[in-house]
Amino acid sequence: MNESQWNRLARTLSGLQVRENEPLRQHTTIKVGGPARLFVDVASQQDVLDTLATARLFDVPCMALGNGSNMLFSDAGYQGLILHFGNRFAAITVEGTRVRAQSGAMLSRLSSIASGADLAGLEFAGGIPGTVGGAALMNAGAFGSSLCDVITWVRCVMPDGSIQKIPVKEMDYGYRHSRAMAEGLLILEVEFQLREGDGEEIRTLMMDYVARRKASQPLSYPSAGSFFKRPEGHFAGALIEAAGLKGTSVGGAQVSEKHAGFLINTGGATAQDFVTLSRHVQDTVEQQFCVMLEPEVRILGG
Repeated sequence: MNESQWNRLARTLSGLQVRENEPLRQHTTIKVGGPARLFVDVASQQDVLDTLATARLFDVPCMALGNGSNMLFSDAGYQGLILHFGNRFAAITVEGTRVRAQSGAMLSRLSSIASGADLAGLEFAGGIPGTVGGAALMNAGAFGSSLCDVITWVRCVMPDGSIQKIPVKEMDYGYRHSRAMAEGLLILEVEFQLREGDGEEIRTLMMDYVARRKASQPLSYPSAGSFFKRPEGHFAGALIEAAGLKGTSVGGAQVSEKHAGFLINTGGATAQDFVTLSRHVQDTVEQQFCVMLEPEVRILGG
C-alpha cells in the first residue's frame, strides 16, 4: 500500500486506540524489532472484529500480539496491523473452581488471583512472562505441566470472522502446538478448571518455582525465554552447552552463560544479531550431534 492508503486505513480505525510506526522493541521481552506500521490496542471483542474486518477490506496483514515474550520481529518491523492484547483486554473472573481470563491478562496475574482464591493448578505458570492468549496459543508449560492440563475451552475468532467456543479436546494441543497455531485462530478468552487447595501450600509452591527460575535462568537480561524447542530425546540447552557455545555472541546477542538454552540481549542487539546467532547455534549443534534445533521463538522477518 502507498502512504495515502495507509493514512486512509488509519482514519478508518480512528475510533480505536491506534498508533502509527509503533516500535515493537517496546512490546517484546527480547527488546528488539522495528516499527509496526499500525498498532491497535484493543479493549473489547468488537474492537477486535472491527479491526480484522478493516484489515480484510484493505488487504493488509494482521496479527495478534500479547506481551511479546515469544516473538522476534525483524529490524524492518511489521508492515501490517498489530492487534495488541494488553491490560485493556485483561479481565479475569472467578466462579467456584472455574476461572475465565481474556487473552491480554498476564499469566502471573492469573496465577496470583487463582492462588488468592485458594485454587490450585496454575502454580507452574506464575513465572511465565506471557499473556493468557499467547500461552494458550503455544500451550506454554513449565515444571512438567502445560496450560492444556487445566483449560476447559478457548473462545476464538475463526478464519471466516465468526466466533466459536472450542472445547479443549478439539484444540489439538501438544508440545508447543495447538489448533489455534496451526489454523491461525485468534484467541479472545480462555476458561480454566482448577481445584480447591490449601492457599498457603499453593503460594509456597509458586514461590519455589519462582526461586528455581531465578537460580537457573538469566532473568536479568532481555530474552524470549527458551529460544529452541526441546528436541526429542534431548534438551536444547544441554546440547548447546556441550557444543561449547556458552557465551558465544553476535553483536549484542549472546548465548547465555547461565543457561545455554537462552539467547539474551546484552545491550543494543538487533533482530539480525539474534537470527545470525541462532543459525550459528543450529548449524553447530547439527554438525556435532546430528540434531536440528527448531526455534520455539516466532521469528517474523530477518
